[in-house]
Amino acid sequence: MEENKMGIMPVNRLIVSMSLPIMASMLVQALYNIVDSIFVSKINEHALTAVSMAFPIQNLMIAVGVGTAVGVNALLSRSLGEQDFKKVNKIAENAVFLAGLSYLLFLIIGLFLVGPFYRSQTDIEAIVAYGKEYLVICCCFSFGAFAQIMFERLLQATGKTLYTMFTQGIGAIVNIILDPIMIFGLFGFPRMGVAGAATATVIGQIVAAILSIWLNHTRNQEVHINMKGFRPELPVIGQIYGIGIPSIIMQAIGSVMNYGMNRILISFTSTATAVFGVYFKLQSFVFMPVFGLNNGVIPIVAYNYGAKKAERVLSTIRHSIIYACSIMAIGLVIFQAVPEQLLTMFNASGTMMEIGIPALRIISLSFILAGFCIACGSVFQALGCSIYSMFVSVARQLLVLLPIAFALARLGNVDLVWWSFPIAELMSLAMTLFFMLRVKRNIISRIS
Repeated sequence: MEENKMGIMPVNRLIVSMSLPIMASMLVQALYNIVDSIFVSKINEHALTAVSMAFPIQNLMIAVGVGTAVGVNALLSRSLGEQDFKKVNKIAENAVFLAGLSYLLFLIIGLFLVGPFYRSQTDIEAIVAYGKEYLVICCCFSFGAFAQIMFERLLQATGKTLYTMFTQGIGAIVNIILDPIMIFGLFGFPRMGVAGAATATVIGQIVAAILSIWLNHTRNQEVHINMKGFRPELPVIGQIYGIGIPSIIMQAIGSVMNYGMNRILISFTSTATAVFGVYFKLQSFVFMPVFGLNNGVIPIVAYNYGAKKAERVLSTIRHSIIYACSIMAIGLVIFQAVPEQLLTMFNASGTMMEIGIPALRIISLSFILAGFCIACGSVFQALGCSIYSMFVSVARQLLVLLPIAFALARLGNVDLVWWSFPIAELMSLAMTLFFMLRVKRNIISRIS
């Protein structure tokens, strides 16, 4: 078989060609996340707070889906670089099986744990009611999300990232169109409120999943999935999760951090919690392109590592760090220059403006540092060292950010709480540099 473009195309052009479609599709994803909250904010601030408080569970869902897919992506790309096509197919079949198991887990959460989850954060009944309407639908119909994530990563692992731009873009467009129709009851539809936002989301995910399955079947000739007579293969699953579990833990820690911050901020006012939720929607517009860049970089690094092409690995790393930090610098400028205009999109009250403007300016000081750490994290994942990313994430969010946020909150000024983000990112930078030097010395320098 002719060698994949990941082993022969000039590195800079390869990164752009693979990452740009994913970055574009993730920008659309970020847009529909923001649009969701903009429409929900028109209902009232309690509805916006409820959707913001759903983030820990939604982030956990993404952590399980994407973390498993990261293991699949890196392992499949490496096997492709080694020309082991039989193993490529085994990895893909076990990946589909794991996506199904992941959905069953969140079906249980949706049926039994959503109510207790909200009541552990607030005793405001309106927020709890809105939250249950929204999150039960997102969890119980999450099969579309897990199928979309996994089949898109199969396309990315073989270098066919342009197709994922179509799947994610179409799913997001469906969501954006349906949001106002289902939330406010336009064109004869019943007015569903926050339940309409959730319904629009899962329909968009299901449409994207169907398209990604079809594209794998008709366009991805390097992967052949045949589930007839399938039996799970524990060695393959073990290899997938050997790479994927650190990534799952790393992203799931974000749910713990978000939950803890919600508890800290609601002690001031529910508006502070809403501001935090709005920040996460806005920052996704900056972070999503960087994650898209990483999704394009991981298979390139993994492929060339498997093919023993050390210089291409190093060149890919250098380019990805420069691009990631540049994107984050643009985000920093926007958050510093126009925070009031950003908050206005969410129907912000005077109190939300008072809390939100300093919040956006302070937290965004950490953006460029975060860009460097995220770019290096993708290298750790591609080279099978996801545990380094996990260590950095645990230390940043659980050992530094939350304790410092809690301590600063004791001083009685909510503005001080936001400084926990840049402080934690400085620590993250130090750890990432240490691990990156270790990887360069022990793995990259020995590829040949």
